[in-house]
Amino acid sequence: MLSLPDRTLRSIAGAAFVLVVAGVLPRASADDDRHIGYYYPAPATTETYRARTQALPEADRRRRIMFVTQLSNRMLKNDYAPPFAIFAKGEFAQKLIITSLYDGAYDTLYRMRGLLAILTSRARDTELFRQFNVQDVFTFLDL
Repeated sequence: MLSLPDRTLRSIAGAAFVLVVAGVLPRASADDDRHIGYYYPAPATTETYRARTQALPEADRRRRIMFVTQLSNRMLKNDYAPPFAIFAKGEFAQKLIITSLYDGAYDTLYRMRGLLAILTSRARDTELFRQFNVQDVFTFLDL
């Protein structure tokens, strides 16, 4: 079982960012989004990302959960505590939730875009991006 330091547990109330696989799966409205108030507060603003590619036919719940698990396990191998938690929720694991583990870390849209830029850099070094030769075109959100 993973044991987090007390300060990390206390700071889980940090900012959260939720991504829904745009154009592939239905997006729940705020009224019927059962994750609001539990995993993240109701969003004050939203931004819709238009994917640069179509979803892979084999992109299903199992693959999405596996992707998030691999990314999380990779972060846990670092010599320092992860700055955020990342997990998938929803019937089809269509929501990618990124939650800061530190107060004030991703509390603006600009800081969140910065994190997504870092995640894009890491994603571009993956076998999937190299296999399709899209390192200079796709972003983390296109996974």
